[in-house]
Amino acid sequence: MIDPAADLLPEGLEDRLPQSAAAAARIERAVIEVLDRHGYDRVRPPLIEFMQSMARRMDGVKTRKLFRFVDPKSLRTLALRSDITPQVSRIAATGLAGKPRPLRLCYAGQVVRIVGDQLDPRRENLQLGAELIGSDTVAAAAEIVELAIASLEAAGARGISVDFTLPDLVDTLARSEFPLSADQVRAVRRELDAKDAGALRDAGGEAYLPLLYAIGSFEVAIEKLAAIDAQGALASRIEGLRQIAARVSGRARLTLDPAERHGFEYQSWFGFMIYAEGVRGALGRGGTYRIGGSDEVATGFSLYPEELVEVMKAGEPRREAVFLPVGHDPAAAARLRKDGLRTVAALSETDDAGSLGCSHRLEGERLVAV
Repeated sequence: MIDPAADLLPEGLEDRLPQSAAAAARIERAVIEVLDRHGYDRVRPPLIEFMQSMARRMDGVKTRKLFRFVDPKSLRTLALRSDITPQVSRIAATGLAGKPRPLRLCYAGQVVRIVGDQLDPRRENLQLGAELIGSDTVAAAAEIVELAIASLEAAGARGISVDFTLPDLVDTLARSEFPLSADQVRAVRRELDAKDAGALRDAGGEAYLPLLYAIGSFEVAIEKLAAIDAQGALASRIEGLRQIAARVSGRARLTLDPAERHGFEYQSWFGFMIYAEGVRGALGRGGTYRIGGSDEVATGFSLYPEELVEVMKAGEPRREAVFLPVGHDPAAAARLRKDGLRTVAALSETDDAGSLGCSHRLEGERLVAV
């Protein structure tokens, strides 16, 4: 008796069939090509690292999502990466520590986590991204946002929107304009994330209530934020946001949620999420941060295009191929491949060009439509 469960994959994992795999490969190539043309050199870190090293670069955040196991050679704990960014940070701080800054690096690879979540049950994802090491200026942030938009455009996304945030907003205001104790800062951050006005007031954050309404279209929300910041504690950040927005004006719909911190544990003064029309959830995020261990400033973004692949795969253009009958001229077939055409060789006289998905047949040196 055949066990129907014998070939089931673990929850959150899936095979990519040809159409889906083609879409994923095309998207990866398109993004990496954009980054390469902007001067970002590709690095390829390993899938597995020592757990201790990886956790240090992640500041201990989200390490519970890592698959862990013991290395039989060193007897130390290894971890399967759930995020490539800390690995790129390690490369910048070690192997490329002596390279001139700013250092521009990009990457592409698979990441895995122990469990998914309700919004994204996948446990394996393709991660694409870029890191600008040695700068977290407005110019660096603007370049990164522009690159994230250009990358998604090249991948085929349409109706792109970018949502800006200021991850250190509460800390900045709590130091002077709206003073809070350390415990209150944590509580106010939490309730602002939850968008709970009542709980925010109960946490001693009544002065922060207007931030719940400085949300929406960038042009409107930035004016509301400026009005809240009467003493000017956020003046440089507000001006920075305006400059970034001006750099990408017309390329994407821009919004602002200045107090959003969920998912921005690493970021310092600036962060953003990026979306596309018809694609469920965020396609990526980025912002400014400090590299764990070296404390060097950096700016970057990561894209997770799995949902975009799902949208694009149905329309992925069929790749035409030339059928090579038994006894075909090998030299003629080689010329076709050199010209960029795909060929499918018959293994027997019964092989059929149409059933093998071929659009043409090689007859002598001529191509004949099937």
